[in-house]
Amino acid sequence: VFLLFFTTHEELQTLDVDDAFFSTPEDIAARALKPQGGVKFIRTFKKQVEDQAINLPPNLDELVQNATYVQSPDNLVWQYFYNLKGSAKYPFPGGIFQWARYRINGTGLNETEKIFSESLNKHENTLTLATLRIFSNGLGQPHFHFNANEMGYVISGCGQVGVILSSGVTTNFNIGIGDVIFFPVGTQHYIKSVCEEDLFLILAYSTGNQLETLRMNDYFRATADHILAQLFLKEQAEFKKFPKAPK
Repeated sequence: VFLLFFTTHEELQTLDVDDAFFSTPEDIAARALKPQGGVKFIRTFKKQVEDQAINLPPNLDELVQNATYVQSPDNLVWQYFYNLKGSAKYPFPGGIFQWARYRINGTGLNETEKIFSESLNKHENTLTLATLRIFSNGLGQPHFHFNANEMGYVISGCGQVGVILSSGVTTNFNIGIGDVIFFPVGTQHYIKSVCEEDLFLILAYSTGNQLETLRMNDYFRATADHILAQLFLKEQAEFKKFPKAPK
């Protein structure tokens, strides 16, 4: 089973090999492919009723006798492949992130990570992928992304999501296994785990650059306490009760 993300907000357009073949005039296909038997051989191909990109033929074992291939060199594979499950874990209060992303500063990355990171950044409209594990009753605190839309798929667990709109209205809803969530760029949101088991999601961000994120605790702490006193009509000293950001 594959979970696929595509970098388009329009209807996805796909042309399969068999569709392209049957859309080509027989004489043109014969002259291009030069098979033994020429046009007569091309005419032996019959278009299947079902889409073969989705439905495997029932007699596949009879049709395919050898499906082996030579593995490409690692330095080529790493441009397109990344072992996300085996990658470094980035814990936060309440859960764990693992990333397949571009990093501006490549210091400390191993060779695999460097090649994959640079490959993402070379291609337009690529994706940053991540897995997010939120422990039982844990919280992915309110935050928003400056440079990416975010989409996620729930693998296990269940949770509650809040989307905070610019108008000040909050939309809340529950999520469970198989659900898809979407947060437009610049939209503040949070995710809370509410089951006994961890909430586990795969996330995709529409950027090949380093993801830019601002979290509530960061921008709240970065705001001068005399400004907060004016905004919330509380004495300035009250804001000393919020813990300072760890160094």
